[in-house]
Amino acid sequence: MERLTGLTPDGIEVTGELKRHSYDAEAVELLWSAAETWQLFPAIGETGTRGMDALLTAWCERMRTEAPDPDSACAVNWPSRDALAIRAFLDHGFVPLSSLAVRTAPPPAPTARTTDTTVRRARPGDFDAALALIATTFDYTGLIASPKRANTADLLAPGLRRRIEGNGPVWVAERDGELVGIAECDRIDSAPGSWAAELLPHGQWGYVNNVVTAPAMRGNGVGQALMSLVHNEFHREGTMGTFLYYNPPSPLASVFWPRQGYRPLWTNWEIRPASALR
Repeated sequence: MERLTGLTPDGIEVTGELKRHSYDAEAVELLWSAAETWQLFPAIGETGTRGMDALLTAWCERMRTEAPDPDSACAVNWPSRDALAIRAFLDHGFVPLSSLAVRTAPPPAPTARTTDTTVRRARPGDFDAALALIATTFDYTGLIASPKRANTADLLAPGLRRRIEGNGPVWVAERDGELVGIAECDRIDSAPGSWAAELLPHGQWGYVNNVVTAPAMRGNGVGQALMSLVHNEFHREGTMGTFLYYNPPSPLASVFWPRQGYRPLWTNWEIRPASALR
């Protein structure tokens, strides 16, 4: 960690910790992260827009001493509802690339499923089709978020295989013997000292990792049917709720997830490449 310091126009000091992350070609983090990321943890107190602006200005001066690779980013994770900071992020070139959203409402009533479509727990024999289906969604998210990696399927495979073969919380939608949707989920314990405790109230949460509907089946209720089952299953287990990450710029995700009851809690503001920080 490296300490940054800035001064507001009225002389109030603001600080932050700067951490650098580097990932090799086999790191699963590359599914959502640049290979080299500078992440800022601000401590601006009650200084609002002026304080964040001062700290980001100091960060810009600091980055002038670096020569970042094109596959790089500057990132700040910040409470989604803190509107005072948004102006400073926008002025310095950041975009809201992803948001952690939570849902704590009771599960919805069962919804009518699409004709001739079955929603069931994933089985080991589903692995290849499930992996191919999940990998295709990165063609789309690569347009509005992290670019798709050439080895995306290889990075996805270990986690998906572990969950399916371990009878984890993974469900598929099937029509005429073909997988047309998948909800790959997990269970996360937000315990004191864990990474999750920095973002979520303590307790066990359902994590919605990848939800995909085959392009030809979009708009037919497949995603809704999958999520209705997911929410009911996690509610039955007594979880605190469910959470996920979605891309605010996405014209699909930004509509679908609020309709499922999710509200942004943290937003990850990014600039790529890191040299674009201003």
